[in-house]
Amino acid sequence: MNSVSLRAGQYGFTLVEVLVTLLILAIGLLGLAGMNARMLNSQFEAYQRAQAMMLVEDMASRIRSNPQAARNGDYDTDTVHGLNNQNCSGAYGVSIDLCEWNQALRGASVEASGQQLGSIMGARGCIDNVSIAATGQAVIRVTVAWQGLTPTVIPPLSCGANAYGADDRLRRAVSVDVVLAYLGV
Repeated sequence: MNSVSLRAGQYGFTLVEVLVTLLILAIGLLGLAGMNARMLNSQFEAYQRAQAMMLVEDMASRIRSNPQAARNGDYDTDTVHGLNNQNCSGAYGVSIDLCEWNQALRGASVEASGQQLGSIMGARGCIDNVSIAATGQAVIRVTVAWQGLTPTVIPPLSCGANAYGADDRLRRAVSVDVVLAYLGV
């Protein structure tokens, strides 16, 4: 009789085990979904950073190919690039460089339904002369700023400041200093 009464008390125990297993599995799957969402965010941020670096390097190579204009300050404008839709026909020299860079910042290479879609989020470009007069070298800083997905540390570069809402922690920025050495000529 003892064995029958013990056996009757164990009915349903495996169902409890299955329910606990399903609960643990569900928590694990939720963790995987959260990691996947975070990974997609990180991947998108990395893609935007890579695109920004390509845009910075594009303008830096344009400046290196025209050092006399860079020394004259022709590239150093107070204009924030990437805001307006310029037509580059008829432009030449520094003007074509700045116009094509502006178009690249706007994403003009990829269009759908009349919208330019090939750019990073809210791309802005700045070109500043940061030369030190005593050295004789021309130093041109090329910066690209864009809007990130999640808040982070505010970048020290001023390009795009206060352009992405009240919280400047969404702003990302990369820059390259183009050094044009004085050759004593």
